Formats: sequence, structure tokens, C-alpha cells
Amino acid sequence: MIRLAPLCIAATLLSTPAALAATYKTDQGHTEVQFSWSHAGVSTQNGEFTTVEGTLDIDPEQVEKASLNVTIKTDSLATGFKPLDEHLSSADFFEVETFPEITFVSTNVERTGEDTARVTGDLTIHGTTKPITLDTKLTHIGPHPVGASLDYYKGEWIAFEATTTLDHMEFGVGPFSTGPITIRISTEMRAE
Repeated sequence: MIRLAPLCIAATLLSTPAALAATYKTDQGHTEVQFSWSHAGVSTQNGEFTTVEGTLDIDPEQVEKASLNVTIKTDSLATGFKPLDEHLSSADFFEVETFPEITFVSTNVERTGEDTARVTGDLTIHGTTKPITLDTKLTHIGPHPVGASLDYYKGEWIAFEATTTLDHMEFGVGPFSTGPITIRISTEMRAE
């Protein structure tokens, strides 16, 4: 439940000489913030936030100085089942009319491998801010492979995947615990 997503870009950890310091913005059509939880131990349920905006400032030569800011619109919650969407959006859970955004602001980036990093930051959900850490993996940096065929993809791009888990009760979301919530983020971002 955190669009943190795109966020997680710290994955920009790949040190490629051709890549230069840049500011990247999320591409809405290729950014997903998914969340899943256990339904009473009987099944795993899934949902996602479909409207996410993120900005990543990064220099591949100094990944540790990267910064990521992400905003997720809570009313973009979608599970594929309208009654569940309405319940999760209500005062029982996200209370989207009162808390229309989830935000993530990075505070630290630790490179853990050639294309991996741990991105720590402040996540705000339902008016409560807590630190979380995203395990990120860089999946692309440089010209987009589709750029040669479609003008939309011309320019420099960066892409990464990120995961984390969180306790929704710590953010005041929900009347009872469903156990840990797993967050999966996949994003493509274009250099400005």
C-alpha cells in the first residue's frame, strides 16, 4: 500500500560510465504499486494503487546520494472487486477522503551489490509517518530498448523493482491485523 514505488529507484545503483546524473520521473503506464495480505490464513489477496508520481534524482557514480520522492493517490486503490475497493477506501481502512495521499521520501541509500540497494525513507499513510526500507533491484538504465521504434520512449530511462513488508496497524489502517502486508513496486522512469 505504498507507492512507494517508483520510489525504490535507488536501484539506480548500477554504475555505468555512460549514465549521467539526472532527474527521472515515473511513467504512469509502466509503474505498479501492488500490495498483498493473508485473508485469515485461507488465501492471499492482492490490490494495487494505480496513480503514482515519483521523482528520482541520481548520479550512477554516487548512488548513495540519490533521493526519491513518491506520492500515491489513495483513491486509485483497485482490487478487482468493487465492494472490497469501497470497504478499503472507507473510514474502516484508508479513509481516502481524509487522507488522499500516501508519500515516501528517501532518507538513505545503501548500495548492496552491482545492481541492488536498500532505500530507507519516511512512509506516510493515514497521517502516520514511519521509516521503512525498500530492497531494490535496478533492471535498466540508459536508452529505452523501444526508443528506436516509438518516439515516446526516446531519451534516457531507468527502471527498478522494489519490495518491502509493513504492519498496517502501525499506520492506523484497519480495525484488526491481517498480518504483514507485502509491497511490490515495479517502475520505469524517464529522464527530464
